[in-house]
Amino acid sequence: MSVWTERLSGENKQRPNDHRNPYQRDKARILHSAAFRRLQSKTQILSVGQNDFYRTRLTHSLEVAQIGTGLTAQLRQNQQVLSSQTLIDLIPSDALIESLCLAHDLGHPSFGHGGEIALNYMMRNSGGFEANGQTFRIITLLEPYTEHYGMDLTRRSTLGLIKYPQFIETRSQDTAANHPNYLIKADDWKPTKGLFSDDKLCFEWVIKPLSEQDKSLFLTSQNNKTKFKSFDASIMELADDIAYGVHDLEDAIVLDNVKKEQWFEQALPQLQKIDNLWSKKYSQQLSDMLFSDQHHQRKSAIGALVNHLITNIKVVEQPEFSEPLLKYNTKLSESSAPLLNILKSFVYNNVIMAPEIQQIEFKGQRMLMTMFDAFKTDPLRLLPLPVGQLWQLTMSQQGNADRILCDYLASMSDEQATKTYNTLFNSYS
Repeated sequence: MSVWTERLSGENKQRPNDHRNPYQRDKARILHSAAFRRLQSKTQILSVGQNDFYRTRLTHSLEVAQIGTGLTAQLRQNQQVLSSQTLIDLIPSDALIESLCLAHDLGHPSFGHGGEIALNYMMRNSGGFEANGQTFRIITLLEPYTEHYGMDLTRRSTLGLIKYPQFIETRSQDTAANHPNYLIKADDWKPTKGLFSDDKLCFEWVIKPLSEQDKSLFLTSQNNKTKFKSFDASIMELADDIAYGVHDLEDAIVLDNVKKEQWFEQALPQLQKIDNLWSKKYSQQLSDMLFSDQHHQRKSAIGALVNHLITNIKVVEQPEFSEPLLKYNTKLSESSAPLLNILKSFVYNNVIMAPEIQQIEFKGQRMLMTMFDAFKTDPLRLLPLPVGQLWQLTMSQQGNADRILCDYLASMSDEQATKTYNTLFNSYS
């Protein structure tokens, strides 16, 4: 057994006549987890319940997984890869890359980034909150596949889900007294990307096989931003970015959240300017197809964009590392990366930051903050019994009891959070 297929528990549970490899078992554990099912009721961009067409975090994750396998299929035909046996052996299997893509959003709380901001603010003196850090916590501790080790995934899968290998520093810039009624500015409380210090032992297990030099380098950050991630994580992140830039754009067009005029004023001129022959040649035609009344035309344009991006993946070397999983990463070619950035920026500026979307996020943000304070004020009275007992045990062991409250609120779907809030605070519920 490879060091990268080892599990945190140290066990190698194999049922009779089970011929799956370790990464196929990882994928099954993720697919059958409660955390994965909850993604069907968590917001991707727009509020769940407004329209049945658009994507939830679950459908988004399925699309990321499909793009991820497309990227690895492309890598297997890449001449740079084929010239190196190390790279040939390094390409993750479909089961492995699907595992990472399916699990990458497990830690996102309800109400989109509003939920993330709310929990980061409420945890400002208790270690902070960040969605990727919560994903790590779910797979290594919280998901009840095992008693103490979460999903107990393989070391390689766990490493692949660490997009930001650093520990979040506790924020202490101000207190709730300065913010009556939880009126905080979102930009002030966008979390630093990283892991929680509560989960340091699990992280140390993940990187145990690395040399001391690789460990030190892997943890390098600059201005609170990490510099490195694993080969597998780079593929997963690229798949996520493509899904965000292209498929979320499709949602916005179909739901009339963006107008044709906005696209032709903002995005098309940029697509025609960048140093990309494909974009210069086809961007006008693709733009017309994206906003066509014929659904098949739009689908064809979306497919063309995804195909162009997938087929322009490249491998880059980070020679300072000795471990192949860190020595190599993937990214888009120099001509295609600007194209994806234009798509992502258009979605961000015209959809995510639209006031009507931000108002929905703000409402959810305030609900989570209010519930956090209520549960913290009288936890044994208000929390569900198992959560209350865990909170009490953590307090008795002088642990981070606020993290227990945060875990509970972060696990809620949009609908569950709304129902719980109404039960606590609204007389009509």
